[in-house]
Amino acid sequence: MKALLSVYDKSGIEDLARGLTDLGWELVSSGGTSAALTAAGISHTEVSDLTGAPEMLGGRVKTLHPVIHGGILADRSKPDHLETLDELGIGLIDLVVCNLYPFTSDPSIELIDVGGPTMVRAAAKNHDHVAIVVDPDDYTPVLEELRTSGTVSLETRRRLARAAFAHTAGYDAAIVAWLDEREQSDRSTQAEHSDVLDEAVLLPPTIHLTLERAETLRYGENPHQHGARYRVVGTRSWWDDMVQYGGKELSYLNVFDADAAWRLVHELAEGPEGSPSGLAAVAIIKHANPCGAAVHADLVSAYELALEADPQSAFGGIVAIGGPVTTEVAAAIAAGPQADVIIAPSYDDEARAALSAKRKATRLLAAPAPEAFVRQYRFLGASALVQDPDRFVVQPGQWEVVTSRVPTEAEWADLALAWKVCARTTSNAIAIVAGGQAVGVGAGQQSRVVAAEIAVSKAGERARGGAAASDAFFPFPDGMQVLAAAGVAAIVQPGGSIRDDEVIAAANEAGIAMVMAGGERHFRH
Repeated sequence: MKALLSVYDKSGIEDLARGLTDLGWELVSSGGTSAALTAAGISHTEVSDLTGAPEMLGGRVKTLHPVIHGGILADRSKPDHLETLDELGIGLIDLVVCNLYPFTSDPSIELIDVGGPTMVRAAAKNHDHVAIVVDPDDYTPVLEELRTSGTVSLETRRRLARAAFAHTAGYDAAIVAWLDEREQSDRSTQAEHSDVLDEAVLLPPTIHLTLERAETLRYGENPHQHGARYRVVGTRSWWDDMVQYGGKELSYLNVFDADAAWRLVHELAEGPEGSPSGLAAVAIIKHANPCGAAVHADLVSAYELALEADPQSAFGGIVAIGGPVTTEVAAAIAAGPQADVIIAPSYDDEARAALSAKRKATRLLAAPAPEAFVRQYRFLGASALVQDPDRFVVQPGQWEVVTSRVPTEAEWADLALAWKVCARTTSNAIAIVAGGQAVGVGAGQQSRVVAAEIAVSKAGERARGGAAASDAFFPFPDGMQVLAAAGVAAIVQPGGSIRDDEVIAAANEAGIAMVMAGGERHFRH
């Protein structure tokens, strides 16, 4: 029996090689793997000695040879295949152990593996007769089967073949993504602003997603549904570096809502053009929508203001804390309603112990900052909707005041906060902010007027003197008039309606300051 060992990741390769040698297997190896086996004193044949051809072109060509691929690909159920090998003096290869250059860790032309994927695919294609191992975690199970039965079962060979094809598929997808990123980078350099990137760069003709299961979730959107979180092969999400303290396993909606909360709280803490605002931020999410959000000079006050916005909806929600949780912050949270998930960058030991004792069912997540979206996907059966992420392209400094009254400095700050909250709320959406605190959010309504009515009903008297944001233009003055009647002093909206003049006139009549955000709509579905 003969095994070909050619791996970049050499974890466990010496133990596997020794195990195979003890079982009487002949080993063939090349390059760095051969050097590792030699250093370990493990007898083997070098590929160049087997093929009679030296490695060449800096190692680009070493296993691409009929002696190698004939030994791997021969169909042993076909006598003519075996006769051909016998005539040419080519021996059979029964096991291929190969993993590929770590392209995703340092993408470059030289780390595009050629010989490795060829061997992997060849062995996987011929899995009826050959076992292919690409994952060091499979070394022990394969050795155990060989020791027990003298062969690798067909069931295991099929499982290994699937893993092998998934391995090469993910590898090729990573290369395509890298080439797309290079194209985007080149065009960004040529363009004055990245915002003018053309559609061909943002939405290439093909997208190659290879997803690997990162964790199985407690259930899906509902308990009768199965759910899991996957990640793109070769990448890491902030979820992969998150640490959970206490509580049950996360469900589909826990992950979905916590991601929304964590991204929003980071946006709330940003100032103009993405610079730090210097303020502490807290966001409370329920069913992917903000029911509380606030910024303040200190984190305790920010939490208390965020909770005060809608404490009833906050029960069972997701609380995102934009700073380390100290004992003081923990005490404020513990005095509030039960949260399904609390997420923060870190927790003091005493704070974590206090929260865990007070809120045994609450999951405490410590997490790094979220990575940026590259594209967003929504699958519709066999079709998919793909878009680049919604960003704040037009900044508050570029907004246009269209009314006689100009917002005060405090109103400008509240308008900017309301705009962020509204943009991350399901459409149609209206958000009202006063003094750095979201006091009323109307979400997910078919009518913008109804969204405004919900927002002012939640805000009550707190709406008076506050600032409001609408995620799209007001098609008629009525929605704006609902806000004016509640005492809202300033409004930001995209503009762009054929009735903008009517809406502006109504705002002037009500004494409201209105600004237009350059036509930039923020629908969210």
